[in-house]
Amino acid sequence: MSVRAPDLNSHLPGDTAVACRRHHEAGDLILSELNPQAVVDHLDGDTVPLNLLTFGQVREVCPKCQHTHLKLVLRQSSVRKAHLFCADCAACFDAHYADGAPALTI
Repeated sequence: MSVRAPDLNSHLPGDTAVACRRHHEAGDLILSELNPQAVVDHLDGDTVPLNLLTFGQVREVCPKCQHTHLKLVLRQSSVRKAHLFCADCAACFDAHYADGAPALTI
């Protein structure tokens, strides 16, 4: 499933997010749901809670819940791929621009 996430926030003129969006003509991100087992290793099985570092909320809202802002999860020891995570429904999403360029790579 892919969903277009509209830009809900305005940014200041010197904001790096604006500069990044200028590179991509469409500012909206396209979110594609990922299988959580494909992006996160469950080293201790399903019975032990997995502790992951999130790096803040992003402007995009979960397309499943439609009310929770997604959290950015970067690669870590048990995370195979950077992704956006919904803390309410535990859904994982990849994000890319309309031209196909990935939005979560540095």
